[in-house]
Amino acid sequence: MSEPIPVAPVVPVILSGGSGTRLWPVSRESFPKQFWPLVSDRSMIEETARRALGTGFAAPIVVCNQDHRFIVAEQMRLAGIADARILLEPVGRNSAPAVAAAALLAAEMDPDAVLWMMAADAAISDLPKLHALLAEAVAAARAGRIVTFGMRPTGPETGYGYIEVGEAMPGLPGVHVVARFAEKPDAEAARRMVASGRYLWNSGMFVFTARTMLDELSRHAPEVLAAVRKALEERHTDLDFIRLGTAAFAASPSISLDYAVAERTDLACVVPADLGWSDVGSWGALWDLGRKDDAGNVSVGDVLLEGARDCYVRSDGIVTAVVGLADAVVVVTEDAVLAMHRDRAQDVKRVVDRLRSAGRHEAVAHNRSYRPWGFHETLIAADRFRVERVVVLPGHKMSLQKHFHRAEHWTVVQGSALVTRDGASMLVRENESVDLPIGCLHRVENPGRIPLTLIEVQTGSYLGSDDVVRLEDSFGRAVAPEAGHSE
Repeated sequence: MSEPIPVAPVVPVILSGGSGTRLWPVSRESFPKQFWPLVSDRSMIEETARRALGTGFAAPIVVCNQDHRFIVAEQMRLAGIADARILLEPVGRNSAPAVAAAALLAAEMDPDAVLWMMAADAAISDLPKLHALLAEAVAAARAGRIVTFGMRPTGPETGYGYIEVGEAMPGLPGVHVVARFAEKPDAEAARRMVASGRYLWNSGMFVFTARTMLDELSRHAPEVLAAVRKALEERHTDLDFIRLGTAAFAASPSISLDYAVAERTDLACVVPADLGWSDVGSWGALWDLGRKDDAGNVSVGDVLLEGARDCYVRSDGIVTAVVGLADAVVVVTEDAVLAMHRDRAQDVKRVVDRLRSAGRHEAVAHNRSYRPWGFHETLIAADRFRVERVVVLPGHKMSLQKHFHRAEHWTVVQGSALVTRDGASMLVRENESVDLPIGCLHRVENPGRIPLTLIEVQTGSYLGSDDVVRLEDSFGRAVAPEAGHSE
């Protein structure tokens, strides 16, 4: 009896790019929306990664910005995934190069591997139905097709692209030919498309084999494939990360998978779906998804509502009261407030563009900055002193470093700190403190089982974030003067 032919694995591919500017001030370039818990108590990327748990699929490939590598690794751990392959993009080049890198990596193990490509920041509420339809898509992918999921529209949405559904595919239940892809329409065109019953929202979720995608990239976007192939050949491993060659990847055209392949190939087909899907692309979308009170309001955080109707109100900090407003969005963070009509949700990007043009840090970063060992956030900033809250995760430690222009005073308020100062080690417990004079060589480590929290007071003539010389590091970062908080 002949041995059965092994079935190629299904490999989830998670694309974690973009900055989610329409969800400012929560989503910012340094910590975009996929890393925030916006529709549940888990982050968007955790929810995405967990969709494949229990399916028997291979470990996921995550493609992300190299600056987000430690955040992604931590969130994969929180999702219960210990063996994710994390591909680091040295520069952003849109989805086609990212998919090319994932396909090339998967093809090294098995060219017939089926890739299930997902954005890290979309919401899906009906997982059983997703898995059932995914089986149909995988069958079509193994038959040599490039499959996308088209979501049945619930209204004439202008923020999504559309797919016109063609004839059914023989022998592939639930799968249809793509008649055409349509760009994001204006309001009138969107109404006509939805009324016709022939159009679906383009979810941007694809299923294909590595072999099929690489063949189609070679045919329709050879310059993308050539650049990414060279970048993968020049890769090197950094801890658990795969770093693509910088110059080669940067030489790739910046183009989406839709433009590079999906709209050009004759292999495109679509699985119509009704999964409770949203790209969570605006505050209005979060109002649609949220649990509403009797007046139609969605509230998150420390919020008081009085006579408000059909509002979305979120506070990540101070108490926020909304009185007598209707159809409003109010979002409060520690350093910014957004207030607008829900119908203007797509215009938030214009605010971010203005802040960026003015050189305002609020456009790209929060007061809280995440590091591989934990995070720090500024509490008070003045000319000659700064106060920060620093949290170090259990078992982690900062780099060994020194400063030329500032002294630091650390007070432990939770947990215990193992502090190294000029070669001597000391254990600093709650309500104890330690002084770090200018120029001393120092490091802090959390030897305990709970997060270590300390209050850091910096004093000196210059408190710039570039006053750090890193001499030793556990996370493979450069041991040389560079911009960044004391790490």
